[in-house]
Amino acid sequence: MEQEQKKYKLLKRVQDEKFNIDLIGQYVLLIQLGIRDLQVAVIDSDDNRCLLLEDFVVGQVSSASELNEAYKAIFDEHQVLQAGFWKSVKVAVKNQKFSHVPSALFIPEACADYLKINCKVDSSDTFHYYKSLKSEVVTVFALNKSLKTWLEDLYPNSRVEFTHQSSTLIEGVLQYARSHKNISMYLYIDRFKMHIITLKGNGLEYYNQFTIKQFADYIKYIMLVFKGLQLDQQKSNVVMWGYIGKQSPHYNEFYKFIQTISFGDRSDYLKFGFVFDEIQDHHFFDLYSTFLCS
Repeated sequence: MEQEQKKYKLLKRVQDEKFNIDLIGQYVLLIQLGIRDLQVAVIDSDDNRCLLLEDFVVGQVSSASELNEAYKAIFDEHQVLQAGFWKSVKVAVKNQKFSHVPSALFIPEACADYLKINCKVDSSDTFHYYKSLKSEVVTVFALNKSLKTWLEDLYPNSRVEFTHQSSTLIEGVLQYARSHKNISMYLYIDRFKMHIITLKGNGLEYYNQFTIKQFADYIKYIMLVFKGLQLDQQKSNVVMWGYIGKQSPHYNEFYKFIQTISFGDRSDYLKFGFVFDEIQDHHFFDLYSTFLCS
């Protein structure tokens, strides 16, 4: 297949020299699926070392079936992703079909009802939920049935676990907060979206994601949350991860409005060889945090 005919493009690939296809049985495969992108990482469970990371962008699609076909095209041409005997496979879904419910009020049989409050679901969806390991919140989310079946059929010899991107970010932030105090707000800058998280005590206080159409939207939504939570813009420490460069014009604009903003560190529960030095520490925070979900 010629490159111009493909429904995807590989943007980034980093592989540690210690990666060994014969040791798949001790590796954890992380997959993150978005409507315009896909990321994968391989973690050696023996020492929590990240051995492989890849970032793909997916072309414009008009339906769930077209998106599934784009995913399959990536996997069909990828020897590692077709390997069968992973220790476990953790899949995070990036979509807007989700809802957060306090664990004390959560009823598993009511997943569809929780979702209908926030989004439209249909017969092509299957419902899942993830109970946070570090906070009293349950994330209910929808997943395309055919996509779920395809992934489970692809890895019949591995345990396939599904979660939502919002859950990975919440778990990652809660883990980060254990060793980083006095942070008022956490931002994750995704492709076309921004996620905002705040904590209270040892648990989640606020989470939401916002669609970004122009740069002014970033500042508008941040200030909206500052005001809603009665946070002091001048004194609140803000930590940011995501697809934004440390010397980029976007960061300089952020700094004009929030001078207490800084970039978050790389996940400290994973190890990285020197080959990962080419990736900025604040990139792929959500993908790495998928490793925390179980």
